[in-house]
Amino acid sequence: MRVRARRASRRPLRRRCAFHGADVAGCVVERAVVPLRPPAVAPRTGVLLLNLGGPDSLEAVEPFLVNLFSDPFLIRLPLRGWLRRKFAQWVARKRAPHVRQLYSEIGGRSPIEPITRKQGERLQAELGAGYRCYVAFSAWTPYIREAVERAQADGCARLVGVSLFPQWCSATTASVLHDLRAEAARRGLPLVEVDRYPEDPTYLDALASTVQEGLARFEAGERAQVHVLFSAHGVPVSIIKKGDPYEREVRATVQGVLARLPPGQPWSLSWQSKVGPVKWLEPATAEHLPALAARGVSRVLVVPVAFVSDHIETLHEQRILLRGIAERAGIARYEVANALNDSPVYARALAGLVRAAETRAA
Repeated sequence: MRVRARRASRRPLRRRCAFHGADVAGCVVERAVVPLRPPAVAPRTGVLLLNLGGPDSLEAVEPFLVNLFSDPFLIRLPLRGWLRRKFAQWVARKRAPHVRQLYSEIGGRSPIEPITRKQGERLQAELGAGYRCYVAFSAWTPYIREAVERAQADGCARLVGVSLFPQWCSATTASVLHDLRAEAARRGLPLVEVDRYPEDPTYLDALASTVQEGLARFEAGERAQVHVLFSAHGVPVSIIKKGDPYEREVRATVQGVLARLPPGQPWSLSWQSKVGPVKWLEPATAEHLPALAARGVSRVLVVPVAFVSDHIETLHEQRILLRGIAERAGIARYEVANALNDSPVYARALAGLVRAAETRAA
């Protein structure tokens, strides 16, 4: 609606705003015409994208490692309080020079924060008005407690925690949800959780599309012979024996992706990132690649299954370390599929999962 100011005889110009409706955010006077601004919609639901995080500089590597090794969900030792912290500082100090070198080879920082921010932007666009998305990390900034504080300050009256670990694991999913539950309870905010989605059809569509894009890099006549190697982050076998569903859910995800690939596509599953002397899930990717070469496999597409964002395990371990192992073993063509990152299909999957979680909680 436009309201025109009228000039009365020998009186200065008067600007008057006439409004209809109960709630008006404000107006801007331009000459004698007053265009109305639509009221801003305050977010009612804060959606937190949960992950461990990563160092945003080389200087941040050591304190980030201290946070990792202080996490009792990740490092299961009978240490508490200051003793656990001292242990974490000691290990971080020893490992930091090597880890800093790895990060220096992929740009001097982890890209996980900007990637997660883009994921949040896409998810917020999918969810629409009334939602606001926040990056929330357990081991680096922005910390989960900071994200919850900001969401409440923005006017959010309830929270949805979305795990960026599609397969539930007691070492990661349980860690980030523990921090979120504690902070939400402290602030009196209702919380709904999306804690896993290993067989969600839209998530599987998104992941399969990264495999199909990777296969398209090969000549059409050789794609059927390309060995698709799903490489997931490994965990100690002892965790699985205690009932952790991670391995089972990773295998379910792989089967869901295979159902979306051409029939007969060669494939296998292996596990990476082993640390320490205890037994981890096998085969280890670093050992499996030479075994594939010994069987005559010459073309490999590595798929970062169970990773939704590029970070050090995909950018350095898969693209640099494992590539060298594969080439030395005689694999002629080695490719790595892209992580999901800011895939629109992945954002659509997360939006559907958020809505379904809210419906269940209603």
